Amino acid sequence: MTGAAGFIGSHLCEALVADGVEVLGVDSFTDYYSRERKEANLRALASEPRFALAEADLSTADLGPLLDGRDVVFHLAAQPGVRASWGETFSRYVHDNITATQRLLEQVAASPVPFVHASSSSVYGDAEALPTVEDVTMPRPVSPYGVTKLATEGLGRLYARERGTPVIALRYFTVYGPRQRPDMAFTRFLGAAVRSERITVFGDGEQSRDFTYVADAVDATIRSAAGPPGQVYNVGGGEQASVNDVLARIERLTGRTLDVVRVERQAGDARHTGADTTRARTELGWEPKTPLDEGLAAQLEWARSELG
Repeated sequence: MTGAAGFIGSHLCEALVADGVEVLGVDSFTDYYSRERKEANLRALASEPRFALAEADLSTADLGPLLDGRDVVFHLAAQPGVRASWGETFSRYVHDNITATQRLLEQVAASPVPFVHASSSSVYGDAEALPTVEDVTMPRPVSPYGVTKLATEGLGRLYARERGTPVIALRYFTVYGPRQRPDMAFTRFLGAAVRSERITVFGDGEQSRDFTYVADAVDATIRSAAGPPGQVYNVGGGEQASVNDVLARIERLTGRTLDVVRVERQAGDARHTGADTTRARTELGWEPKTPLDEGLAAQLEWARSELG
């Protein structure tokens, strides 16, 4: 399980351990956000005998010992962030997203086991149709980050075709919930609301996303390991909302009027996203269960305890 100390990864580790699975978590603790916060993500697993943690850079480490005897590889490790992927920092995205994935695929190909890896709705860019199906003719990412995630999907297809590696890609749509990364909108909004601080919104706030609660994303991820090899699945929460709508919901939940300042739209931000999840529902028996208001309330409770 790579990216074990991250937002989705830590929740996935907890779910697998709760199901009685032995998990080796791998993380390199990059400095995109604080190590302290990532270690806090693993707090609940600290005394769990079925969980072990290895600190390793997937682009340089000896992967053999990490993968030896494993039945499934969940590859969630990546350098995240649309806005930070421009300019000189792009080399980090190549290192952590493309090179790391290629090395893992090469190792897994020697003794094929299911390889489930995290892609992103960012591969679609400004999709021509909403909700968007997986077989869109030409994904057109609008950020360097999206380009690297599309590249990892391409690598997965190549290894599936030429090496027989059972690869499955999951296109996550804006996952939120407790422990969400500090740079993501809901964490910023809710933290500011709890502390009565100003909230910065990029653009006019009418951009919309298909928001997915983390427990639903984890459920889809676990189910996908038994799915048909070579498939790509959208993982979306099924409830599209604009940023302005989300801010209004937070005001209702907190009983506070938010102090919002609007600044220029950031390069690489898609205008709208929406997932057609028919394939995941049909082939994996999965469906999202958490309404946006319920998920927001859960993340607000976490924000009050962790960010207040």
